[in-house]
Amino acid sequence: MSPRTEREPVDLLVHGAAEVSTPTGSTPRTGRSLADIQVHRGAAVAVRGGRIVDVGDEADLRRRFVAARELDARGGTVVPGFVDAHTHPVFAGTREDEFEMRTRGATYLEIAAAGGGILSSVRGVRAATRADLVERVLTRLDRFLELGTTTIEAKSGYGLSIEDELKSLEVLAEARRRHVVEVVPTFLGAHDVPAEHRAHPAAYVDLVEREMLPRVAASGLAEYCDVFVEGHTFGIDASRRILERARSLGLSLRIHADQLSLLGGARLAAELGAHSADHLEFVDDAGADALAAAGVTAVLCPVVPLFLRLEREAPARRLIERGVPIALSTDFNPGSCYLQSLPQVLCWAALRYRMTAAEALTAATLNAACSLGRGKRLGTIERAKDADLVVLDVPNHLHLVYEHGRNAVRAVVKSGAVVLEREPAVHNLGAREARGSNGHAP
Repeated sequence: MSPRTEREPVDLLVHGAAEVSTPTGSTPRTGRSLADIQVHRGAAVAVRGGRIVDVGDEADLRRRFVAARELDARGGTVVPGFVDAHTHPVFAGTREDEFEMRTRGATYLEIAAAGGGILSSVRGVRAATRADLVERVLTRLDRFLELGTTTIEAKSGYGLSIEDELKSLEVLAEARRRHVVEVVPTFLGAHDVPAEHRAHPAAYVDLVEREMLPRVAASGLAEYCDVFVEGHTFGIDASRRILERARSLGLSLRIHADQLSLLGGARLAAELGAHSADHLEFVDDAGADALAAAGVTAVLCPVVPLFLRLEREAPARRLIERGVPIALSTDFNPGSCYLQSLPQVLCWAALRYRMTAAEALTAATLNAACSLGRGKRLGTIERAKDADLVVLDVPNHLHLVYEHGRNAVRAVVKSGAVVLEREPAVHNLGAREARGSNGHAP
């Protein structure tokens, strides 16, 4: 008789999954490799000390490990926690009136020129207290979590004064201390030129470069600096000044690039070694090739053109074919995309960009994490990575882009702790369809 093998203790065993689906590695996927994911069927995930110990066949893991707690996936699919690499959560009021104006034919630039748009949100943030903004951001983080997002990049940018930009970053710091969702803070003082500087925009560029950035860097409240590079906000030369100053002060760079016009934001992002160039609806092949050569991630926001009723969309397939790392984001904000659901973004990426389910999953997990400098510990379900997991009530990863309109998140694990768990439906969709799906249309 062989001696009995003692099972190794772990904190958590996620079991009962039809699939555990994940990209692999710690560097961004590009080209054809964007679609390379591992699909473990009938698998489980063992977690200890906030990290993944192992992932694989459930029977094998049960022979090797004994868990203090078990989480039953009930025939669903387990994926890495979603990473939203571009959000604007610090605002005080919504802008549904502008949505109605666009419905009647007004354009984004027309609304901005009339004092709406970003400047409308600036007025709200300046009038709000820190305590009010913190409570609003905490509520928004709850909603991100409910939709499976475990990490967000979060920008300031609705203050546009030294005091109000620091207030916004302080709000993010307080929310980060009080919430399980990981928050990566970005200073976006160069989001727009505030009303008091509209007559002399160069003076505001000076303010951002010479006063705001040193204060922000000294505070330690921001990890990144971003600039909205557009003709009506900050041109190439002004953007370069701000971004070079930020880099000299130790901040990493992100750029709103080529969203509303082909101004050269993508090439600037490549030139300066930014971590990301975001939006890119107007990027050309030269800009795409520059991004690919520099390894800059393109953070694409497929719902934004729909929300703004614009015909131009980012050329996602061309960017993929030219070797640019792709991430997907909500661009959650009150004006151009009031949406917090990355699963819904994945659906639209499939519909509008023709991205496959595997490509979209990689773009919203590993590649997004890499764009935030967190690819070594987030974005995949692999040994030694942080245990950030989402249990979905769907039978396989293809449903990520196939099924619309339902929040399929059943449970969320952040750093090894079960931070959200819903009671299963009486009639369990994931388990039933995992048994019954044959891939044929009715």
